Amino acid sequence: MEIDLLYMRDHIPLFVKSAIITLQIAFLGIFFSLLVGVINNCIYFFKLKTLSFVVRIYVELSRNTPLLVQLFFLYFALPTLGIKLSSFSTAVIGLTFLGGSYITETFRSGMEAVSNGQVEAGLSIGLSRVQILRYVIVPQAITISIPALIANGIFLLKETSVVSAIAVHELLYATTSLIAIDYKTAEALILLTLSYVIIFLPLSLILTLVERRMKCGQYGN
Repeated sequence: MEIDLLYMRDHIPLFVKSAIITLQIAFLGIFFSLLVGVINNCIYFFKLKTLSFVVRIYVELSRNTPLLVQLFFLYFALPTLGIKLSSFSTAVIGLTFLGGSYITETFRSGMEAVSNGQVEAGLSIGLSRVQILRYVIVPQAITISIPALIANGIFLLKETSVVSAIAVHELLYATTSLIAIDYKTAEALILLTLSYVIIFLPLSLILTLVERRMKCGQYGN
């Protein structure tokens, strides 16, 4: 079987466009997931009982249901309730719903790693709980959580492949469309693989460097 290189060359712009959409969904999902994680851990820290209970339910629901099911609910079930979302918005919300729970647990582990003695010391010198959270706990928790946060970010980026199920024109959707139309399976899959390698390899290197710099800052090297 010969690979049609001209066909692959002609369809590179399609994969570039799809890769941009993939990255947009991933970065928005990761950003809002971080925001959800921060808010949820503020609720935990200030011991807001009712809201903490809601957060725990959300975390368990999100982590124990597949992303595909969550997307189908948002895209197909909500319109029956009068709430209609675009496929792009559904993808971002679904990724945020999933990622927010993982980031919440990652931040929670980082914050719990900070000793209670530091909180008590902060209170003893007159710092408010908000100041303790901002200046004492959060900087240390972020440093501790960096490896897990990076892993979660890469996980969410990979999960963008699932959103093709709701007709988002990301990389996997472009690939399956080409296969269905032109029957160029090998060429389409090669382009898909190369696209993910081009995205993930530089990203992994950058995130590794960020992690090392954070660790150097933590230990003063």
